Parts: sequence; structure tokens; C-alpha cells
Amino acid sequence: MGLQGLCRLMSRFNSYKRTNIILQHLKMSNHTDAAAEVLLERKGCAGVITLNRPRFLNTLTLGMIRQIYAQLKKWEQDPKTFLIIIKGAGEKAFCAGGDIRALSEARNTNQKMLQDLFREEYILNNAIDSCQKPYIALIHGITMGGGVGVSVHGQFRVATEKSVFAMPETAIGLFPDVGGGYFLPRLQGKLGYFLALTGFRLKGRDVYTAGIATHFVDFEKLGMLEEDLLALKSPSKENIADVLETYHAKSKTDQDKPFILEEHMDKINSWFSANTVEQIVDNLQQDGSSFALEQLKSLATTVLLSFSVNSTTLDTLRKWNHAAFFPFVTSLFHLP
Repeated sequence: MGLQGLCRLMSRFNSYKRTNIILQHLKMSNHTDAAAEVLLERKGCAGVITLNRPRFLNTLTLGMIRQIYAQLKKWEQDPKTFLIIIKGAGEKAFCAGGDIRALSEARNTNQKMLQDLFREEYILNNAIDSCQKPYIALIHGITMGGGVGVSVHGQFRVATEKSVFAMPETAIGLFPDVGGGYFLPRLQGKLGYFLALTGFRLKGRDVYTAGIATHFVDFEKLGMLEEDLLALKSPSKENIADVLETYHAKSKTDQDKPFILEEHMDKINSWFSANTVEQIVDNLQQDGSSFALEQLKSLATTVLLSFSVNSTTLDTLRKWNHAAFFPFVTSLFHLP
């Protein structure tokens, strides 16, 4: 075989080899995409959690909850991990809550899995609340239900102009869980009661103005913010807060736009100061304004069982602090 023939043979062999490598890579990628519902990575000085189900709005499964909890505990003890960042894959959602399809199927076929999911979700919420490392949630996009639980109990929550917050549990016959009974009553006036009972959606800067987010950053700057946080060298909590505040101060998006509920807050505080949901309904009916009737319509679509639980939960837990709330949840679910 001449030199040219040998070269052609080597070229075909290399092409074959490259093709096999590409096919193997694609197979591995497909397997990874199917398996990695959540990515847990050490980057720079931080542990980074990425909820990795963008096609399903990054909804939480029991497997994801277990993985996040275990890794959170490891990072908390790791002296090289100085902060923890949680974010959602894609641009549509941080996390739209629990996987409703899985919950619905489990309700009919696997009650234990359903109980385990709620139980372990509370364990994770508790771990986030008590985490010894600064915990930063980048709540860009839809943030509802379980997505609120894995964000709002952390020290820092960063909203963007595309953030959408809601507690839609009452619409499916649940009360606002994931620790909602603690943080909702602590929002200004009766705003938390209003959000809990109506499922009203807050968007963009309103998520910050309401007190749900601690900072507001333009979405186009979110990647740069993350890079600057990861580049910090052995940062203190104050160093982290300074970076967040710098980005927050630079954002001018909707800065002068009034809070969407500002003109209604006096009425909301009055309507939702009632001792029972039935009285709240009466207040709305008596008011008769278009806004009151719109909220009445929202309440009418909510299961009555949720009404009574919401009223009791929010009224009681409003007076509690973290030290009282999480032991209550622990005893309720027999958590460790």
C-alpha cells in the first residue's frame, strides 16, 4: 500500500473514530438530560443548585427534593463552600411548584410517596431556613408553591422583571404550605392573607416591593451577578450582600412604577382583617366595587376546606417566630 492509500485509510479510520465519539457523547447527553432533574455543582466559592426541568417549568419531584437536601447539608459543612445559589434552568420559570402530575398519580396509586413528598419538602424548607451559609435564590420567571418554599426561606431572594409570584394552593384544595403560613402573615398589612386566599399573582418589581424578594435585578444582568458572586474570595455575608445591593441599585426597570395593589391596600387591610373567611366574603360583597367583586370571584373558585384552614393557619401563625413555626411543622409531620 502506497503512502496515499495509507493516508486515505487513516483518514477513514479517524472519521469512523470521531463518529463513534460523537455518538457516545450524544448517548451520554441523552442519558444525562433524562436523569439530571437537578444539577448540583461546586463553582468558585459557591455550591450551585440548578432545577433542571425547563420543559416542566422546573417543577419539583421527590427525587429532586432528596438530592437538594443531601447536598445542602454537605455544602453547609464544607469549609470551601461560602454560599449557596439556587436557580432554574431556562427563561420561563424558577420553579412552578410540585409536579402536579406525579402528585395526582400518587394520590391514586401510592399514598406513601405522596406523604413522603410533603414530609421531605418541609424538611428541605426547614434546612434552607436554618442553613448556616448565605442562601441566594434567583427567582426569575414563574415562582409558585414549592418554588416559593425553596426560595423564600433563604437569606436572599433576587427577582427580575420576569418574576411571577403566586400561592395557588387554595385553588386545588390545599392551604398555602411550604412554610407559607409563616412568611405570608409577615408581609405588609393583610397582603399575605390576600395573596393566600385569592392566589393573586405579583409580577416583576412588585415581587420585591411586596417584600417577597430582597433584591431586584434586571434579567440581562443576572448572569453577570452570578459570575461576580462565584468570583468572590472567601466572602463574608456582608461581602455577598454588597454585591447584591450594587446590582439592585443599578436597576432602573419599573423603578417609579407604583405597586400594583397600592391603591387597594387600605381596602385589602380592612376586608381581610375579618376573623373568618365568611366575614371576608361578606366584606367584599358589601363593598361591591369591581376590584372587590373580582376577588370575590377568585374566592368562589377556592375549595371551602382551604378557606377554613387558611383562616386558622394565618391567624395563628402570624404571632409565631421561626423558633416556634418549624418545631410545629416538625411535630405535625413527625420529622427528625
